[in-house]
Amino acid sequence: MGPARRRLEGADKDYPARSFRACLRRRGIKATIPERVDQLAGRRRRRERPCGFDRAVYRRRNVVERCFHRLNQWRGIATRYDKQPGRYLAAITLDSTLIWLDT
Repeated sequence: MGPARRRLEGADKDYPARSFRACLRRRGIKATIPERVDQLAGRRRRRERPCGFDRAVYRRRNVVERCFHRLNQWRGIATRYDKQPGRYLAAITLDSTLIWLDT
């Protein structure tokens, strides 16, 4: 994929599989995925070391995820009613400004 994919710093707990981590590693992306409790127990049973997890990076990622969630609460943005890029950008800018003023 393109350079934008290389900037990925984390993923949800929905993607902790070994195959996903290996795919990220092949692309040169450091995975910051928290492991689920059942997977940690399995690693302990097999005497493997847990995967690296940077809590600060995951926190920053969570802020971005929450922002996307708030933007998608606007039906026009979530369903992309405005097909023209300028109008869509204006809607995102307006919603982002309202979110910024709300905090």
